[in-house]
Amino acid sequence: YWVAYSAGWGFTGFALLFAFVLVLNLGILLTRLVRRRASSRRALAKWRYGVAALAVLVSGFGVAQATRVPDVRQVDIQIPGLAPTLDGFRMVQLSDLHISVLFPEPWVEEVVTRTNALSPDLVVITGDLIDGTLQARATDVRPLAKLRARDGVIAIPGNHEYYFGNEGWMAKFREAGMHSLINQHEVVGDTRGQLVIAGITDKVATRYGGSAPDLDLALRGAPADAPIVLLNHRPAGIDQAIAAGVDLQLSGHTHGGMIRGFDQVVAKANEGFVSGLYRRAGLQLYVSNGSGLWNGFPIRLGVPSEITEFTLRAVPTGR
Repeated sequence: YWVAYSAGWGFTGFALLFAFVLVLNLGILLTRLVRRRASSRRALAKWRYGVAALAVLVSGFGVAQATRVPDVRQVDIQIPGLAPTLDGFRMVQLSDLHISVLFPEPWVEEVVTRTNALSPDLVVITGDLIDGTLQARATDVRPLAKLRARDGVIAIPGNHEYYFGNEGWMAKFREAGMHSLINQHEVVGDTRGQLVIAGITDKVATRYGGSAPDLDLALRGAPADAPIVLLNHRPAGIDQAIAAGVDLQLSGHTHGGMIRGFDQVVAKANEGFVSGLYRRAGLQLYVSNGSGLWNGFPIRLGVPSEITEFTLRAVPTGR
């Protein structure tokens, strides 16, 4: 753990140092152009040592923020057509746990404890649960079997599951009591009111012998009058989801952009979506910042991790 933590600190520190030095050098150049004279070597040395120290401190703080147990973020969502019996339905989303040497069993245990304390009606996990093979992460994933919700725990794969053997991991999650949706759906509720939970695969699936994302297949046979919640690891395919009548799409993958300001760069690579709630033509899309983080670049600055608790609300009559 501490080797991985130190490596993350060192790598993110180096990345920040590169950015800070670039800004510093631009500042020095502008100063020379304005003053028409160079700064002393001693002054420049002080600035460079200062920038190096700042990079170390900021990266250390960022890694600490990235590896902490996430807080709960509460979001109310109005769902057109939601039955009165499901008004107040509470659904918790976990995403991008990236269970690994940097996010090991004790961290997972605390995430599960914090999730269970919410007493949700349903828990959904929108992909990238793991980083590692079944053998390497066997102990670290064990606390996931303790997740509890009235209507169960539903998970879909992200791109990282496919990197480490998706079929084996989905079987492992089923052993832990989860329902894995591979271009499938489940119906929660009863005859007084129902909610469709659909889940599709990640687009990298075909590179590893898996099925491509297929929303039409996932919704085949779903009740026509029930609102649809789509689990899609990436905040993508919005036009297709709108055409299919999806009411709420839950995604992750972006990690919220990790660093405030850099999040806009990440948004451009994800169809303009990076963090929080978006509305498009009757569809609501929520992009989680993620509960964990890929350990290759473990830093968060101004973009906190989250356990997201949704409370679904019926739209009042007349609206």
